[in-house]
Amino acid sequence: MASIGFTPQISTDATAALSGSLKGTNAAGRAAKAKANGEDFESMFLNSMFQHMFEGVGKGPFSGGQGASVWRSFLTDEYSKSFVKAGGIGLAKEVERALLAQQEIK
Repeated sequence: MASIGFTPQISTDATAALSGSLKGTNAAGRAAKAKANGEDFESMFLNSMFQHMFEGVGKGPFSGGQGASVWRSFLTDEYSKSFVKAGGIGLAKEVERALLAQQEIK
């Protein structure tokens, strides 16, 4: 993934939370929540990309009508969730790292 120019510096506690080696409930809970939020963000991003990708598909006299577009939104949602579950594109890990870094600053 291309770097934007901002690399957050995080403490050893946050690094340990990222690797899952912290046993404290508060730190582990924050790490788990940051991971879930990162995965949700990546899923929403991929869903948006898939919607744009499928925008022109099926245009024509036998396109399936309005119902097909509704089901296509469900399809893109499931595609994005399965991509994230399979490892994604790396965006979730960066969001997780940034969220933990922001918690260190506060």
